[in-house]
Amino acid sequence: MRLLVLEDEPALRETLSQQFRTAGFAIDAAADGVEGEFAGLEYPIDVAVVDLGLPGRSGLDAIRAWRKAGKSFPVLILTARDSWQEKVTGLDAGADDYVTKPFRFEELLARVLALLRRSGGWSQPLLKSGGLELDTRSQEVRVDGQSVDLTAFEYRLLEYLMLRAGQVISKAELTEKIYEQDFERDSNTIEVFIGRLRRKLDPDGKRQQIETLRGRGYRIARHGS
Repeated sequence: MRLLVLEDEPALRETLSQQFRTAGFAIDAAADGVEGEFAGLEYPIDVAVVDLGLPGRSGLDAIRAWRKAGKSFPVLILTARDSWQEKVTGLDAGADDYVTKPFRFEELLARVLALLRRSGGWSQPLLKSGGLELDTRSQEVRVDGQSVDLTAFEYRLLEYLMLRAGQVISKAELTEKIYEQDFERDSNTIEVFIGRLRRKLDPDGKRQQIETLRGRGYRIARHGS
């Protein structure tokens, strides 16, 4: 999943970027409202964490520009402004949640994950497809109750497919969503990781959890909510 951190304070921006990266996100970071607005308009962002008091252009203006352009990815405002009027203004501008500083990263991460689940139509942290289960909180994957050990990249790929269960996801989309902006990308690598996932999740080849639609992409069937 690709997350935009829009924060002008350098130390906090770097800390948040590293914490979310550790949590499995591909990160785009911007230090001012103009750069952040551009990133939200031009990059395939899945969720954004936005400060309001930014140089160049406010966080509210960036959010309004995204919504005006039809961008529907979830937006969480992270700011020191804690009055109810500020919260209402932020939500009215198109934000989906609001966290005030100071904060604990654990709460921020939980809220971001909840926004992503809801945007994918899931109501619970545990995503299910047949005997396949993925827990977005603990980042654990199980098949028929048995734990499956995945690399960070394999987990990131599976999580994206699970959050979009029932949808056909192209290799190009997966490449854009999984890799960071400055990473050298190769869509053929996606095929390699899909193959690894299949061998780990379905070693006997009986379940076919990850379906290939030739010329279109990949899909995981949706069961449960």
